[in-house]
Amino acid sequence: MQGTALWGWLGPILVTIFGGILRFVRLQDPRAIVFDETYYIKDAYSLIRFGVERITLGTEKNPIADKRLLADNLDIFKQCPQFADCGSYVAHPPLGKWMIGVGEQLFGMNPFGWRFAAAVVGTLSILILARLARRMTRSTLLGCLAGLLLALDGLHLVLSRTALLDIFLMFWVLAGFACLVVDRDQARRRLADWRDSSPLSDLGPRLGARWWRLGAGACLGAACAVKWSGVFFLIAFAVLSLMWDAGARRAVGLRQPYRGMFARDLSGALGALVAVPAVTYVLTWTGWFVTAGGWGRNWEQATSSGPLFFVVDSARSWLQYQWQVLGYHTGLRLYHPYMSDPWTWPVLYRPVSFYYPSDLPPSACGADKCSQAVLGVGTPALWYGALLALLGLIAWYVRSRDWRAGAVLLAYAAGWLPWFYYAVADKRTMYLFYMIPLVPFMVLALVLVAGLALGKQNAPPARRAAGAAAVGAFALIVLINFWWLYPVLAAETITQGQWWARMLTSSWVTLAPK
Repeated sequence: MQGTALWGWLGPILVTIFGGILRFVRLQDPRAIVFDETYYIKDAYSLIRFGVERITLGTEKNPIADKRLLADNLDIFKQCPQFADCGSYVAHPPLGKWMIGVGEQLFGMNPFGWRFAAAVVGTLSILILARLARRMTRSTLLGCLAGLLLALDGLHLVLSRTALLDIFLMFWVLAGFACLVVDRDQARRRLADWRDSSPLSDLGPRLGARWWRLGAGACLGAACAVKWSGVFFLIAFAVLSLMWDAGARRAVGLRQPYRGMFARDLSGALGALVAVPAVTYVLTWTGWFVTAGGWGRNWEQATSSGPLFFVVDSARSWLQYQWQVLGYHTGLRLYHPYMSDPWTWPVLYRPVSFYYPSDLPPSACGADKCSQAVLGVGTPALWYGALLALLGLIAWYVRSRDWRAGAVLLAYAAGWLPWFYYAVADKRTMYLFYMIPLVPFMVLALVLVAGLALGKQNAPPARRAAGAAAVGAFALIVLINFWWLYPVLAAETITQGQWWARMLTSSWVTLAPK
């Protein structure tokens, strides 16, 4: 590692504080229920109160519950003759809503309260990425650059300030990947120690308890417990971890590295990356299991008595619920004006307008027409730079088989390519913000290319200076681009002319605001 351990923590922490300020300042603005917050904040509040999601008052066209919440009236739940009759059917697992509910419990049922958890995990993800990039590059400078770039991404900022589920999915995916990178380092260290003290064999040793891989399994199980799309990353990272094991065994000179991986590592990997995620996922449904008011809770009515029959019938009801959710996701084809196809996401063709009120008075900005927007869009300079960096990683990996390039490319593919199937075969409704779990890996791609631009420590001074100038210029461009977009990311009141100036293309707008 370059630099001291102190700066290895202090630098990332300072970058995280900067990102946290951006995410927490004016977190309560806009004082409104933004986009799909209408679903998750009420489900979260219901989970905190009842342990399960309950039906709330009103309809989509007449959101009585939303109006009451904004008037500080918490009487938002429908009353049914039987408590179980008001269980609400929900399309996503409960963990993300439990996390939102923690903020509501701490700070109340208000915009700050229901956005608090998103801001916390968005801020913590900056620290995790900075430390992860430092470990992968062995450079504190590049680690801090990774944290800074993530802090300056527009989509990451918006979702860190909005009570949607996707920021929590991103957090657990990133945490799981970071745990696997630490596990990779430790596994290679154990193999190196074994090589120095033991005679070589065909298969090599077992590596003992691998706590970081168990932690990765728990994090990736948590990702699936936020949104089912976390399973794409779980499968990809499980394969990646096993390939790292085989590569480590080959690196120490074992004659049959893949056979050794299957014989010595596979069983532990199955426990850590199959059993642990499954248990984690089921545990997040504890509220549904221990109460009687959840939707579908009594689908399989108990025909016998005793705890064993109760468990079996509960499991049947739960599995039926999961099956119905799967049918919902594969059949979601509702039109939305801001829906988009996955091949358009990397170029930011169709962002999502989270908030745009039409009733702002001219006095709000001192002009004839005023705007106050929350636009779910990434920072263009960062995203377009990341596209070039990813292409560069492909060439780098083909030439050198560098594990870091391969890992970043695999993570990007796991989070992006599966949506092509749903777009083509299923015609599913999708949005740009589904890309948020990939943003940390886009930043890692940029940082790895930045490391190549900087060169090694013993590179000629002129080469190092030119590389530093190029990397610094790019970071400055991203900062300026983010600063320019910030008013339409954080609901600042500006003139409509200023709002139009920040719309990169006409595809960023559905209709001209009135």
